[in-house]
Amino acid sequence: MRKKNEKEQKYLMGGVVLTGTGKRLENAAVALEGHKIVSIDRNGASPPKGAEVLDLRDKVISPGLIDAHVHMGVYPEGFPEDFGDGNEMVEPLTPHLRALDALYPDDEAFTDALAGGVTCVQSLPGSANVIGGQGLIVKTKPNLIERMALKAPSAMKAALGENPVRVYTALKKAPNTRMGVAALMREAFVKAQNYREKLNFTQTKGDPLERDLLMESLLPVLDRKLTLRVHCHRVDDIQTAVRIAEEFNLDFTLEHCTEGHKIASWLAEKKVRVAVGPSMSTKPKIELRAKTWDTPRILWENGVRFCIISDHPVTPVEHLNVYASLATRAGLPPEEALRGVTLYAAEHLGIADRVGSIEPGKDADIVVWDGDPLDSRSRAVKTFIAGELVYDSGLRY
Repeated sequence: MRKKNEKEQKYLMGGVVLTGTGKRLENAAVALEGHKIVSIDRNGASPPKGAEVLDLRDKVISPGLIDAHVHMGVYPEGFPEDFGDGNEMVEPLTPHLRALDALYPDDEAFTDALAGGVTCVQSLPGSANVIGGQGLIVKTKPNLIERMALKAPSAMKAALGENPVRVYTALKKAPNTRMGVAALMREAFVKAQNYREKLNFTQTKGDPLERDLLMESLLPVLDRKLTLRVHCHRVDDIQTAVRIAEEFNLDFTLEHCTEGHKIASWLAEKKVRVAVGPSMSTKPKIELRAKTWDTPRILWENGVRFCIISDHPVTPVEHLNVYASLATRAGLPPEEALRGVTLYAAEHLGIADRVGSIEPGKDADIVVWDGDPLDSRSRAVKTFIAGELVYDSGLRY
């Protein structure tokens, strides 16, 4: 019997361990203690005394997959679209909205994610608004939201291009053009700057200032404490996102970046971070006409740091490994494709100290596959989050 406060130990004896850092280790074992990875050993080493030993020598072990851009929980599976909570399509500037307040932990997408080896996601508001609200990062084991959350808020969502133009043209209010979208975004940040000056002045004088939740929500973005994640597909929108971020000295990422391959060398010069996808979808909008699986490869060839996303429910989160495999068919090296859904995704989210690779000290988020995870025929057979077995293909949950 385990003594009180003694941490549970597991010893995963694998055939191949893909660390997520580019290393492929044959006949290796991964030792887990409590919530953490403690070591990577050669098979044949003695397991820790009292550890549960799992013989997985005909399997492949990888880090848990990470999807850096989804709408899980705010657009639950099996619900009518009108029931979704991802967009408040009344005003184009809603930075005070929080996905945390709408996340539905019983969304079937979370259990589907576990079956696909996806252990961590960033769930974001949609792209109907110029500034749409705050996202959060969660582990995918359904639980109380506060227990699932790894980081909340994780970012501020913004959008350029067709989506806000289409929504607010129909409502007969601004913005009606890309110029209008950019102008409203700038105006919001200028107002936030003015609000901060007033706040600093009144604090110095000792006088109270009436709180403004919209402006308060933008202050961490201006202070580079909260990343601005900008929905942008076309080259004009991509360049506008970079331009505005540089004007206000913001920490930012480009989300989707569908035409990024056209200006990859410029993106490299700007040292941007990019989330690419969903590349498996159709092309229902004009700004998706240039969508191609070549984008991750071309970004990689130019030294642009990227990750690969599903944009669930646009494409299903449980097939994230398949999307990475299709990028390899377009010429992306397999080790880069795997990092695109593990370590690079963690770096994109600013959580690489916790997840994204199999290294001592990191969270024990591990997936066991019955083959190469970049082979679309392979299945996740066991998924661990924080050392806990949360999915087993041989069991029903």
